[in-house]
Amino acid sequence: MEQRVSLITLGVADLDRARRFYEALGWKRGNREDGVVFFQIPGAVFGLWPRPALAEDAGLADSGASFSGIALAYNARTKSEVDSVLAEAEAAGATVLKPAADTFWGGYSGYFADPDGHPWEVGWNPAWPLDDQGRVTLPG
Repeated sequence: MEQRVSLITLGVADLDRARRFYEALGWKRGNREDGVVFFQIPGAVFGLWPRPALAEDAGLADSGASFSGIALAYNARTKSEVDSVLAEAEAAGATVLKPAADTFWGGYSGYFADPDGHPWEVGWNPAWPLDDQGRVTLPG
């Protein structure tokens, strides 16, 4: 198996609400099929699918747990962009879980939850530069 992730899919309670939230953040939908929403992101695809359908497709019971043990992350180009993205997410309907603050690892980050409760970290890490397309690269 190659070391990569091609698709990230979130199970959502209300597909239209979730689509509107991500579009309010400026994301552009990449498909027109009903029942699923895909956004092209650098190097991968980000998907939204009704939670019961995603659980059924994976052959899992939908426990409805509030935290799945996974957090998504958006790396900002600057420290001030972290605050801007958190404010933009909140204006689009997110809940700020943790306001941005300096971190023990030398960066700056905070968290928001999308309307379905999926946590997103928004961080600036001076050791992880972004290329022109927004792709992060580990040092060394």
